[in-house]
Amino acid sequence: MSQSDSFIEEVTDEVRRDRLFALMKRYGWIAVLLVVLIVAGAAWNEWRKAQERASAQALGDALLNALEQGEPAERVAALQTVPTETPGQEAVAAMLEAGEAAEAGDTAAAADRLMSVADRGDLPQVYRDLARFKALGLSADAMSPEDRRAGYETLAAPGSGLRLLALEQIALTYIEAGETAEALDVLRGIRDDAEVTSGLRQRVTQLMVALGESPAGDDAAAGSE
Repeated sequence: MSQSDSFIEEVTDEVRRDRLFALMKRYGWIAVLLVVLIVAGAAWNEWRKAQERASAQALGDALLNALEQGEPAERVAALQTVPTETPGQEAVAAMLEAGEAAEAGDTAAAADRLMSVADRGDLPQVYRDLARFKALGLSADAMSPEDRRAGYETLAAPGSGLRLLALEQIALTYIEAGETAEALDVLRGIRDDAEVTSGLRQRVTQLMVALGESPAGDDAAAGSE
């Protein structure tokens, strides 16, 4: 490398360093601010998580204390006084309250409490569906099979986590109404569903046998054609 080339390279490096220092003086505060924001964000996130854990633990302790009361009616009264901070916490407390009300024999109040959860638009769908499912189960004496069936049909839509259980209840409403053929159609659909669990398949099969159909009836019919 010639002397002139070496000199030019040194001057170029010096210019680059001067530009870098100038940029750091001009914009270095941005980098500092970013670091401060990242640290503050991480600290706030940890604080928020700690607050959520503390809130959940406090709710759990309050619910357990309420459930330790002697009589169902006393437990209902205690659960009504449990402080809640989020819609999800309110839903959990309400469903526990409904369970104790049902145990106390007040199924109408239990069903109403569950439906109040099911009708809340600020809750995740899983809470609302579970509350509606339990409310319909408690309303067997107050609702006709047709009305309960309509309620279960809303829970039997594709994608619902309670779809197959709702279909099972739909079949039971058909049985209650004396519509055996319709019940068997629904039961076959449950039995052949790819998502059916072994326990549900066993219950469905037992129902089909009780209704006079062999579990292998469809296969035998297909083989005779």
